[in-house]
Amino acid sequence: MDTEGKNDKWEFYQDEHEPPKWRWRRTARNGRIVGASTQGYVHLDDCIENAERNGYEK
Repeated sequence: MDTEGKNDKWEFYQDEHEPPKWRWRRTARNGRIVGASTQGYVHLDDCIENAERNGYEK
């Protein structure tokens, strides 16, 4: 799931672990990754909450 913020692109994805966990990544307009989750989440809602604490706005 990709979303465009005011200036950055936010990506929510499942990693390749078994079982898969949700993670987020924030990419600046210049293509550089400027933030990412440090852990995986079982539920997408928990992952989004963590991203919100790091600047994500719905």
